[in-house]
Amino acid sequence: MSIHSIYIVSKSGGMIFNYDHNYPKVETERTFNFPLELKLEVRNKKLIVVFGGQKDAVCAGQTLLSINGKPICEGPILEDGTNVVEFLTNEANFPTSLKFGKSRMSTNEKMFLGSMFYPLYAIASQISPEPHSSGIQIIEAENFKLHCLQTLTGVKFILITDPKFVGVDIVLRRVYEIYSDYVLKNPFYALEMPIRCDLFLENLKLLLEEVEKFGISYK
Repeated sequence: MSIHSIYIVSKSGGMIFNYDHNYPKVETERTFNFPLELKLEVRNKKLIVVFGGQKDAVCAGQTLLSINGKPICEGPILEDGTNVVEFLTNEANFPTSLKFGKSRMSTNEKMFLGSMFYPLYAIASQISPEPHSSGIQIIEAENFKLHCLQTLTGVKFILITDPKFVGVDIVLRRVYEIYSDYVLKNPFYALEMPIRCDLFLENLKLLLEEVEKFGISYK
């Protein structure tokens, strides 16, 4: 029950800041025999499970992270240059230990997803049956909640939290206050540009650690 990530989206819709605070780490490792019971496919230079699984928590959408304890690099290849796809199609390499899990999104992937929130927010405002709708404030899924605070200047602060986390309004207001104090008052910061302010990040981390340590009430 915690805060997972924070995103800040500019008035024009570009993601200008993101921070993963307590990103859940779910990984599964077990030994497989040949032929592999999973169907894997290369997507964005990663090997993704597209079919099969469910056994021992390996499921579609997860990424192959390592083989016999050796991490997989983009390509996908092992650190010694071995092609992972070729390795897995060679019966002589089995049995072998494979680790699957949810890989961290790259900066480019986060920027793409962050910018996609802008049109969704605008659509929600336009289809509202009531005038002057505030747009999306909460999106609730089975394993997380997305909370959004839009300021008067159009900047959006987005928190990804555990579904049982409450008191998010207080946290969002505090994040906005820290943003105002350490970003907007920074003479070297230009609006709409990515936020690279050490004091802002340090105080944001302190706030989140304080919330985790002392707690804002949970359901």
